[in-house]
Amino acid sequence: MNERSFIPYNLPAIGQEEIDEVTCVLRSGWVTTGPKAAQFEDEFRNYVGAKHALAVNSCTAGLHLALAALGIGPGDEVITTPLTFCSTVSTILHVGATPVLADVGDDGNIDPDSIARRITDRTRAIVPVHLGGLPCRMAQIWKLASERGLFVVEDAAHGAGSHYQGSPLGGFNKVCRARSDAAAFSFYATKNMTTGEGGMVTSEDEELAERMRRLCLHGISTDAWGRYAERGNWYYEVLDRGFKYNMSDIQAAMGVVQLRRLESFIETRRRYAGMYNAAFADVDETELPPNSDSCRHSWHLYAIRLNLDRLNIDRAELIRQLRHRGVGTSVHFIPVPLHPFFASLAQLPGNQCPRAMELYPRLISLPLYPAMTEEQVRYVGDAVKEVARANRKTRVMAARAG
Repeated sequence: MNERSFIPYNLPAIGQEEIDEVTCVLRSGWVTTGPKAAQFEDEFRNYVGAKHALAVNSCTAGLHLALAALGIGPGDEVITTPLTFCSTVSTILHVGATPVLADVGDDGNIDPDSIARRITDRTRAIVPVHLGGLPCRMAQIWKLASERGLFVVEDAAHGAGSHYQGSPLGGFNKVCRARSDAAAFSFYATKNMTTGEGGMVTSEDEELAERMRRLCLHGISTDAWGRYAERGNWYYEVLDRGFKYNMSDIQAAMGVVQLRRLESFIETRRRYAGMYNAAFADVDETELPPNSDSCRHSWHLYAIRLNLDRLNIDRAELIRQLRHRGVGTSVHFIPVPLHPFFASLAQLPGNQCPRAMELYPRLISLPLYPAMTEEQVRYVGDAVKEVARANRKTRVMAARAG
């Protein structure tokens, strides 16, 4: 590896086909929400096996639309995980509801047993987050929601390409014979597939899907493309208090191509994750990321866990030393209660999440994306091993020698 080279934490895999598709849209004269967005919705709906799909400008927008369309608001409680990006909790606040944090399990995903303990008479919904592309234990969550009359809105920001018990996230699960009310996906620049910015929200419920579609664009009855397609129909009505969450055809053009490449992207991610697993199998200073035989992990993240009791440095120093060796990293995530804005949540006894707080200092996400080469994956693996072994605690080395 050249000393001047640097392996960033992420690079999107964008080729000539995406460029050509976007160029066609730019030349078409129709660049906002139109036929390409409709095509993307249809192809994504078929990919995940959902009845309805709505292209939006972010996963955050999708989550907000779903909660708003379900009528969740002031006085309601929504249970989610502390180990997520801030937008998950922010969307709950945006509809006026109260976020409640359930602790995580060994896999880093929200723990159904902790969810059960946090349910009150005010609870209306559960928002599980598929951390890193590893699906949550949805069978238990669906059962709990059914028994308690709760909505389920999946934060599948990391979940494009992930499967739970044989079915893609976002649609009807044939094994469990169950489904969520909605699932929101992200196509941000670092995700499994990208439209630069953007997202998709899916649902099996026609009425809910229609309300989300209406709320997505100012609450009006017919969007511009719909009126254009009707050859000059200028009339529309505002039927609800809506938002501005639509996806443009420029973004959707990228999405159509990226979706068709997604299976190859996932296969590359899985192969690279296997290379990392082999590299770290005998490194006592780290633990491998969790996986599950009942799921297809999309490996959006490869987050090793540091055994800090075996190291004489903390995570921040390890990150610094990796960067010195030309390796970019990230951390997923700073738990919600640690952010100043959400400090009041952390003070509530019902929001204590000790397992998430214990796990957080140990997490470090390594580069893992299709634009990497196998040589780069091997280099990252060697760099992590080099740093870990160079900073091994003396007592551990002495114990091995004895």
